[in-house]
Amino acid sequence: MDSFEINKIVAAVLLVALLVIGIGKLSDLIFYVEKPEIPGYKVDVEQAAISLSSDMVEEKKVDIAALMAMGDVTSGEKIFKKCAACHSIVKGGENNIGPALYNVVGRKIGGLTDYKYSKALIAYEKEWSFEELNGFLIKPAKWIKGTKMAYAGLRKEKDRASVIKYLNQNSDNPLPLP
Repeated sequence: MDSFEINKIVAAVLLVALLVIGIGKLSDLIFYVEKPEIPGYKVDVEQAAISLSSDMVEEKKVDIAALMAMGDVTSGEKIFKKCAACHSIVKGGENNIGPALYNVVGRKIGGLTDYKYSKALIAYEKEWSFEELNGFLIKPAKWIKGTKMAYAGLRKEKDRASVIKYLNQNSDNPLPLP
């Protein structure tokens, strides 16, 4: 194959490319469509006012005594291994990514002086009770909005109860179970 044949092939490929680009530009000029300022459609939806009756509020309350009866300390220790990546549970343990959790049950939320808590936890002004721990362990970011803890949470009640019992056991003065 001589160089003249190669030139013909290259010229044909370039001509086809220019033709495709040219047809695209020409069709944009001929069939100009003005784009709307706000894309899509606006759907008007009436906002319904939601009022919670006292019955609905009562359903959300958890019977903490029944919940705590579900858990056991040995499975709580196994489940806590997920938490051990960020938290220490030994007496005198160091803070890691998360604060040390020895003596956490009954302690003020955001109460360790040698750990830098998020502003949300410092402003929360409650103590880590069984109820607070249960709510927090379901989904931390939803329970205390603005927390730095990026853990998805424990969905199973038995797992939460077990972890709470394990945390309570790892204390100088474990609280009596409800």
